[in-house]
Amino acid sequence: MTNQQHPWSRYVALGDSFTEGIGDPEPDSPGGHRGWADRVAEVLSQGSDDFAYANLAVRGKLIAQIVDQQVDAAIELHPDLITISAGGNDVIRPGTDPDAIGALFESAIERLGSTGATIVIFTGVDVAFTPVFRGIRGKVAIYNENLRAIAEKYDCIVADLWALREVQTTLMWSADRLHLNPLGHHTVARMVLDALNVPNDLEPRRPEPMPGVTWRKARSEDLVWAREYLVPWVLRRIRHQSSGDHVSPKRPHAAPYR
Repeated sequence: MTNQQHPWSRYVALGDSFTEGIGDPEPDSPGGHRGWADRVAEVLSQGSDDFAYANLAVRGKLIAQIVDQQVDAAIELHPDLITISAGGNDVIRPGTDPDAIGALFESAIERLGSTGATIVIFTGVDVAFTPVFRGIRGKVAIYNENLRAIAEKYDCIVADLWALREVQTTLMWSADRLHLNPLGHHTVARMVLDALNVPNDLEPRRPEPMPGVTWRKARSEDLVWAREYLVPWVLRRIRHQSSGDHVSPKRPHAAPYR
């Protein structure tokens, strides 16, 4: 091992579309998406001859599915660094309880803690900036408080998306308004590396200014968004379907980043 500037050699990422990298298309990457976790792994692999990375995240997964399908698989890979972001798909669903979601999350952390790995967890984004999710801001905040209590109890590192002001603009999000775009994923990768205190050369990037739009054009864009993204999402909920049905993890085995 040469020029190693961090103590980790085996990184496993767990979660849903956020960690899978949806919104950051990259045809040459496994699964066709890059994302913040791949970007973090790329930095961590630099200067290391034996660094290995696995990404078990699958889009659309609820926290119970992540606990059932990813936690044991992660433990079997013997990681010394784990990132887990889970519960977001549950929180945005009407009628769900952020305390119950937090209890499931804690069960995952308790099991993952048996590995002795460094564990990084993520708070939810402050959604005040987006009319689509502004109504659940309080619910996200309650869930975040549960996550912070879990982090303190199990000595986890908190990657604080709620405090990451840079992503609180539509310029950081993809057309579906649900997933970060490449700029957003790059910004989160920088935040995670900072939380890990890992030196890196990822520079801040600023989005292009958004052109001004009339009220009529904005409403027209809202209608297009609802037809292309919101209605299919609602229909999947009614049919008890998920965007992750029949999708496998893009990096199921711990292996060199490249």
